[in-house]
Amino acid sequence: MTVPESGARGWYKSSYSAQANECVEVRRPVPSGTAVRDSKDPSGPTLRFTAEAWAAFVGSVKAGELADG
Repeated sequence: MTVPESGARGWYKSSYSAQANECVEVRRPVPSGTAVRDSKDPSGPTLRFTAEAWAAFVGSVKAGELADG
């Protein structure tokens, strides 16, 4: 589940990261597909992914292909 960050205008952070300091925020849609940024540095760089690349990433996460260990 994701929840909007207050005042973040469309950026969302996972509710699973509420207690963690190593979080990213996601914004969709953007012209190139999906944008990702470091939640601790909202003015910093933003990575942008095509819709296809983002879908492949999410699919890999859901399949457990990117798990540690």
